[in-house]
Amino acid sequence: MEAKGYTRDGTVDLRGRPALAFRTGKWKACAFLVGYEAFERMAFYGIASNLVNYLTTQLHEDTVSSVRNVNNWSGAVWITPIVGAYIADAYLGRFWTFTISSLIYVTVSFFNWWMFSSFLGALFATLGLVYIQENLGWGLGYGVPTVGLVLSLFLFYLGTPIYRHKVSATSPTSDLIRVPASAFRNRRLPVPSDPSELHELSRQCYVASGKRQVHHSAVFKFLDKAAIKESTMSPTAQPCTVTQVEGIKLILGMFLIWLVVLIPNTIWAQINTLFVKQGTTLDRSMGPHFQIPAASLSSFVTLSMLISVPIYDRYFVPFMQARTGNPRGITLLQRIGIGSAIQVLAIAIAYAVEVKRMHVISVHGSSHPKDIVPMSIFWLLPQYVLLGVADVFNAIGLLEFFYDQAPEEMQSLGTTFFTSGIGIGNFLNSLLVTVVDKITGKYGGKSWIGNDLNDSHLDYYYGFLLVISTLNLGAFIWASSRHTYKREIIAEGAEVEAKQGSVLPVETKALELPPLGLQV
Repeated sequence: MEAKGYTRDGTVDLRGRPALAFRTGKWKACAFLVGYEAFERMAFYGIASNLVNYLTTQLHEDTVSSVRNVNNWSGAVWITPIVGAYIADAYLGRFWTFTISSLIYVTVSFFNWWMFSSFLGALFATLGLVYIQENLGWGLGYGVPTVGLVLSLFLFYLGTPIYRHKVSATSPTSDLIRVPASAFRNRRLPVPSDPSELHELSRQCYVASGKRQVHHSAVFKFLDKAAIKESTMSPTAQPCTVTQVEGIKLILGMFLIWLVVLIPNTIWAQINTLFVKQGTTLDRSMGPHFQIPAASLSSFVTLSMLISVPIYDRYFVPFMQARTGNPRGITLLQRIGIGSAIQVLAIAIAYAVEVKRMHVISVHGSSHPKDIVPMSIFWLLPQYVLLGVADVFNAIGLLEFFYDQAPEEMQSLGTTFFTSGIGIGNFLNSLLVTVVDKITGKYGGKSWIGNDLNDSHLDYYYGFLLVISTLNLGAFIWASSRHTYKREIIAEGAEVEAKQGSVLPVETKALELPPLGLQV
């Protein structure tokens, strides 16, 4: 909503003046962020995609140590946005938090703040930079990403005059403490049977402040005690509003979904680790004079995503819209569930291909760890492609889900549910390979993940991942069926987001619908 040339959502320019609507924001501002992300993703994947080979060939680490170190590095990169998001929402605002975190990233080539993935940057990294690293030198191969990151920062700051900034207010994360504490303090008081008797500001107050009111929901009912008007707090203390209480309920609901997407992120961690090591044992020849770098096969993940995204948007969504009436085609959790199912299929194929590789080894024999198995590396292609397709459903759906379902004042923190899930997934894979190696190699036994993959049982490890990912898919279906989507009142007579993700008028009975989860 805009009037007299100024925005009406409280946004300002970099100097704190009201933002002019026709000069700031919209797609012209987004273009700089897209350019930034292309170069930033090139820098990240230029390091990540071939790091496991660098650690084993240049630093002479064993397979388990190199996988563990890559996972720990990736985990740290993806989990650090939690700190940045808290500072952005509570203190500095997103622009200055971005500035500080990016300077740290340039200095030590470590921290990654931004959340969105640029497919083109990743594609250049996995094709061009990996080739440079293996054929022209690791120094040059890791120098180019540094230059790319500097260019990304240049593009970001070039758009500074047209960005809109949200004014920093009191820390919204204080509700994380205040609401549970108030509910505990009022634990002996009965919750009113009519939610309208709970404390809430008028809709006009929310409209005037540019914020959104959130409907009461019937989940986590104990927290409703924080909004009881006749509370046990001091007379001068105000009870929490229903919107504040619902914000904490949303965080708890998101946390349950977050728990059941850790295993899919562990599967994703194989792309830059064991899949790459597996590829180095296979025939990588493309003609008599060229060998494809094993790490470059991950470019097919990006290519499959680039192809799948427009197919999803232009064909799948309209097809499902006509059948479900949902503007998104399917719910966010249905989208994530489909991605998780495709991911289970991908790891099943990875297991089958590894069984095939071990069979070829048994037929032809292998007397040296560096022996090349007479089997084309392109046998690995289906698992890469399927993981790319799965990401169109899974990763993009998760990013949208956590941002969309987060309380309005904590949306930066909401996106860190996505990035931290990837980080914890990497840490979890690091733990799994370490524990599996210790247990299976105990008492002189053959480790499933040994230095010589031709004399190991990587197929057993993939089989183990297949079992736990299948069980986790069942857990996800259960958790999603328990989830209640956020419903906001934007303004008087405006529209409200219903639980199934569609947009319905306020006057309808949308609020009486049951949680849909993965129901079709």
